[in-house]
Amino acid sequence: MPELFRFFGFTFFFYSREHEPVHVHVEGCGGKAIFDYDENNDTFIIRERVNIKTNDMKRIKRVIEDNKDIILKRWKEHFYGDNK
Repeated sequence: MPELFRFFGFTFFFYSREHEPVHVHVEGCGGKAIFDYDENNDTFIIRERVNIKTNDMKRIKRVIEDNKDIILKRWKEHFYGDNK
């Protein structure tokens, strides 16, 4: 499970045997969420949310958007061996 980073008590990661589309899992504080990358709009969109408070979701979304380039780069590195 490649961990991307941790913020506000939440871990942002993806699993080693993932599938398209590019997406990121978030877990912490008794909840979890999954965000899919929408290439057309160059943003991550919530796919699943379980037991995460609204204020925490706002923080999580901001972290994902602020680190979008890192997430996409790490996905390419891990799944395609692309170090660019």
